Amino acid sequence: MPYLTIAPSKGGRGVFTTKTIPANTVVEISPVLVLTNTERKTIEKTKLFDYIFEWGKSRKQGCIALGYVSLYNHEYESNCDYEMDFDSSIMTVRTVKRIKKGEELCVNYNASPNDKTQVWFHGKIKKG
Repeated sequence: MPYLTIAPSKGGRGVFTTKTIPANTVVEISPVLVLTNTERKTIEKTKLFDYIFEWGKSRKQGCIALGYVSLYNHEYESNCDYEMDFDSSIMTVRTVKRIKKGEELCVNYNASPNDKTQVWFHGKIKKG
């Protein structure tokens, strides 16, 4: 969407909006590059580790989302949700509440907007 922008955020960069976005709005549909289990293990040893997603029904594969998807920062009570389409190799980001102009768009890395399960970097600053 032309109203999404990358800007400085806590500890790095994040995705922000230049206009108010209503709840339940698709803000991005991104193709992904699917990684085999072996490729994922290799990528996890690099700086790309913080930017990949678990992929596939077994969650053993990984993927790198194109577009802005890998730059959305984590919040336990996020204002966006993402959906993975394994058959089409795409991820869709949708707002779960109204987001005001200038606000950062965040997803919950647990794949559910209000899941409070601690993520791997809990207690550290997540760089977007």
